[in-house]
Amino acid sequence: MQVEHTVSEEITSIDIVQSQILIASGKTLEELELTQDRIASPMGCAMQCRVTTEDPSQDFRPDTGTINVFRMPAGMGIRLDDGPGFPGARITPHYDSLLVKITAKARTRKEAASKLVRALKEFRVRGVKTNKSFLLNVLTHPDFLEGVVDTSFIAKNPHLMAPLREQDRAQKLLMYVSNVIVNGTPKELGAVGGPPSSVDPLVPVIKAKPGQLKERSLKHILDQEGPEAFAKAVRKNEGLLITDTTWRDAHQSLLATRLRTKDMLNIAPATRVALANAYSLECWGGATFDVSLRFLRECPWERLLALRVAVPDIPFQMLLRGANAVGYTSYPDNLVFEFCRLAKDSGMDVFRIFDSVNVSVLPRLTREDNTMNETHLSP
Repeated sequence: MQVEHTVSEEITSIDIVQSQILIASGKTLEELELTQDRIASPMGCAMQCRVTTEDPSQDFRPDTGTINVFRMPAGMGIRLDDGPGFPGARITPHYDSLLVKITAKARTRKEAASKLVRALKEFRVRGVKTNKSFLLNVLTHPDFLEGVVDTSFIAKNPHLMAPLREQDRAQKLLMYVSNVIVNGTPKELGAVGGPPSSVDPLVPVIKAKPGQLKERSLKHILDQEGPEAFAKAVRKNEGLLITDTTWRDAHQSLLATRLRTKDMLNIAPATRVALANAYSLECWGGATFDVSLRFLRECPWERLLALRVAVPDIPFQMLLRGANAVGYTSYPDNLVFEFCRLAKDSGMDVFRIFDSVNVSVLPRLTREDNTMNETHLSP
């Protein structure tokens, strides 16, 4: 009996292994009702995959190690004949590399292949390499689906050996959470010294005066009439115009840029009222972009969009490091321009350029097509 006996069992509904044991015990084919005239015609199509601990990109070299994650698929039309696979299992070089046989049954060849693809994508093995990528590549190849392959199929299609790049998100998240629970918050997030205060900060409630938030602000002028009208309104203003940098430079200087998006959104309603007549809120750029990604594990673009929704009527300002943008090296002009364009589309209004030669940066940002002139550039 071959390992592919599961295919015959699926399309004939005959338990071949059990039948062999019964015959060995003295039963006859007549007694088992397995004479040729009683065996029904095959129904549908079945296909089997052998999942092994072999690396296709290394000429199917067997891999060894300890299985950290092992989750098998399920569902209608899927049969599993498993082997030594389970979390904690040690895969050694002294035994067959087979982990599990997955057999799919369906009405047609293509439907059976589709079921196998779905099952393989659900199948999770971490800790050792498997041939899953090879099986998926074969099962989705047009020639294989049409059944027109021959013994040269693999040699003619070397891309079948391409390794599978899995992100392993769930396992990484689990490891991170367990590490925080056991060892505390990582130091790179600023968790140094004693434990934080158990007293939650008081978020002030500032109520707007009747009609205050409906008054025409500099943001309204910029959006409705453009940057020239905005600049004209700034010059005509007889009072003191304020740029508040709490959401950018203040916490960068005092709190190592660790103010979270959640913290800013908590104070946003009060900020919107208290600084309704401000020139701008500097809330982006500088080190905030890098720190959001590397240390706070937040998306700076999502922060900008969320703040824009929370404070829609005060101009937003960012610190742009000239050709360095928000990084630590000089970038090509087209990259800086596209970054600024995307920032503008995400809610940024004023770009404060911080550069020793900032005068030369302005012409590069205001290209010939005049696109960036829709936004106010402040050197």
